[in-house]
Formats: sequence, C-alpha cells, structure tokens
Amino acid sequence: MRNKPLAFQIWIVFSGILLVISLLLVILFPTTLRGFFTKEIYKTIENEQLVLTEYGNPGNNFGVEKQKDRSVSHLVLPIQSSFYLYSDELPIDFIRQTQDLAASQTQVVERYEKNLRNQTLFYVIRKITVNGEASYLLSYSWDSYRNDLVFTLFRQLMIVMVIVFLFSWIPSIWLARYLSKPLVKLEKHVKDISDQEWHEPVEVDRDDEIGKLGQTIEKMRQHLVRKDEAQQTLLQNISHDLKTPVMVIRGYARSVSDGIFPKGDLSSTMDVIEEESEKLEKKIKDLLYLTKLDFLATRKPKKVNFLLDDLVRKEVERIKWAKSEIRWDFKLEESLIVGDSEQWGKLLENLLENSLRYAEQVITISLTKAENHLTLRLWNDGPPIDKDMIGQLFEPFQKGQKGEFGIGLSIVKRIADLHGVKVWAANENNGAAFYLEIPISN
Repeated sequence: MRNKPLAFQIWIVFSGILLVISLLLVILFPTTLRGFFTKEIYKTIENEQLVLTEYGNPGNNFGVEKQKDRSVSHLVLPIQSSFYLYSDELPIDFIRQTQDLAASQTQVVERYEKNLRNQTLFYVIRKITVNGEASYLLSYSWDSYRNDLVFTLFRQLMIVMVIVFLFSWIPSIWLARYLSKPLVKLEKHVKDISDQEWHEPVEVDRDDEIGKLGQTIEKMRQHLVRKDEAQQTLLQNISHDLKTPVMVIRGYARSVSDGIFPKGDLSSTMDVIEEESEKLEKKIKDLLYLTKLDFLATRKPKKVNFLLDDLVRKEVERIKWAKSEIRWDFKLEESLIVGDSEQWGKLLENLLENSLRYAEQVITISLTKAENHLTLRLWNDGPPIDKDMIGQLFEPFQKGQKGEFGIGLSIVKRIADLHGVKVWAANENNGAAFYLEIPISN
C-alpha cells in the first residue's frame, strides 16, 4: 500500500472510510430502527387504547373489538371470570396467561412482549371496568409491522448509501489528485536539487502544510545555490590566495640557489621566505579549521563553563608581541559563559589579529553584562571599514583595506553561529569596532 502512488493511497483511504461508515450503518441502523419503532409501536397501542376507552365503547360483551387501524387489535376480557373465546391470531393458553398477568398487575397500564409462532408480539394490558366487573383491555401488534417499516427505511438508506458511495469516487479521485499534484511537483524539484540542477525556483501557490513544505524546499534551494556559489568563489580565492606566497617562496628559493639575493643578502632573503611560509601556513591552518567547523556544525558541541574575561586576557598576552608599540586598554567584567573554550580561543585570536593588523596606536576591549546577554567590544584606531563591504566582512576571502584576502573573520562568524552569538562590525570614534552579543542563561 505504502509503495503505491499517493493519489491512489488517498483515494483508497477515502473510499475505505466511506465503506467503514456504510458497514457501521448496515450493522447499527437496523438495531437502532427496531428499538425506535418498538417504542413507537407501544405508544401507538397505548394511544389506541386511550381513544377506545375515552371516546369509544369497549363493549358490553367480552371478546374481540374491531381494529382501530391496520396494526393494532384489541380484546376486552374479564380478570377473574372464566370465558370462552376463539381467536385465529392468539392461542387460548396465551390469552389465559394475560388474564393472570392482568390479575397480578399493579399498574393500570403495563407493556409486555412475547414470542409466538416465530414472531414477536407487542401487547399492552390496561385495567378497565365493564358492566361493573373488573376487566382488562388487551391491545397488541405483531412485529411484522415493525419489520416492514425497518426494511423499507433500511432499503431506502442502502439505495442512498450506494448512490453516495458511487458518486463520492469522483470527488475523492479529484481530491487525491489535487493533494498529490503539488507533492509530485515538489518531488521533481527535490530530484533536480539532488542532481544539482537547482537554478529553477520552487513555486507552490498554497498556504497550507504543502505550501509551507514548498517554501522550506525553496529556502533550502536558495541556501544550496549560495553555498555552491560560495564554494566556487572559495576555490577561486584559495588558488589565488595560496598562489602568491608559493610563487614568492619558489622565486626566492631559486634565486638563492642561483647565488642571487633579492633582499641584498642571504639573511634578509631567507627572512622573506620564512615570512611567506608563515603566511602560507596560517592560510592552510585556517582552511583546515574552517572545514573542521563545517564538520562540527553537524555534531553536538562539547560545552564547558569558563571565564570569558580570562580567555580574552590570555589571547591578548599571546599575540601582542607582534606589534609591541600598540597600547591595550581593558574594561572587562568577570563573565562566566558556557561554550567550547577551544573554539572561543580561535574566535578571539582571529578578531584580535584583525584589530592588531589595522590598529595604529591603541586597541580597546570591553566586556559588559546586561540582563540576558554579554557584549564584547573590540575597537581599534585604524582606518574605518569601507561602507560597501561592511555587510560582507564575515564572508570568506573578503579583501581588506590593505588588499589582503583572508578567512579569519569567516571563522569568527562560523564559531559565533555555533554558539548562538550575534556578531557585527561598525565604524565608531574614527576607528573600527567589532561586537559580539553573547546570550547568557539565568
């Protein structure tokens, strides 16, 4: 069943529901009707008795009264006296039993039921007085009348159900196709996306769950398109960014082997080779770390409690020797956070190196607490960030003011996203500032 087309499954389910409802009606409807008509037969018998006793004359003689309608017959009989009566419908033994019932009956009117001659007899005994003698009015009706009514109504119901069942196939088929058509369309889009043919937008003109599914698939498609474009750009930038230091190292190494020193002497020339090697090593490490973050994004992070202000100071002590003339100003509040301390160390390292690269005289770092978050601010007095690139600063291989490509800020953004941290940059006080808004749990 589950391997069949969805339209067929919907149609089968819809038809099955109708079939189950029909079967329940077949089972329950006759029983319900019999119970209803049984009550109505008793009411009819009692109404006939009232009409006969109040507006008619039960008769001066005991015996069979004329039927008042097609379903009810009456007998007027004494309670104590013996009598002789012949009836084609009722056995004499049964009639004498009713005499005993009437004698022991405490209520004026009582209802009874009896199986006679493979039929059910519904009868009512009403106590009356005839010519000063205690008597009773026996009124009865056979279940054949009830069965005729039940059969007639049941037959009409079955005809209606068959018509409804047959004609419901048409809207059920239409409904099945209506519901499955957008899913078939979405399945085609998903198949195209799996084949990396994702440039056609997913359009589903609906606001229900299927429409929301289509919107989610469209968001996924857009994300994959952006990711594919980013990967293509990444490959192009990697080849460009790694090519320069490799060319410098090879060129200088070849010059040295030829006895030529481009920087005047061997020591200066080897310093250039070492510097370019360090750049190349850092870029490769950053690329590997970026790949590691992509892997960690699919895993549950290992988080511990640590003091962010202590980590900031440790990272500053580790890198400040690169430009010893820079003054560092701290305004750090003690702040305990939960996260991956190794990733936070890499995040701070990249932010600090970026600030150190552009700072001229001073770098200010502040860490303040609010009600439900911390704010970490790194400001340097270097040149402001170009307004055209400030919104794309955390994308891989964005070119800085000094014409350098890098992925350091991209790593910052990835780590921030893994920890639910908001990161942004702004131009402030004739310099550049980087902000981290870190959620804290109460």
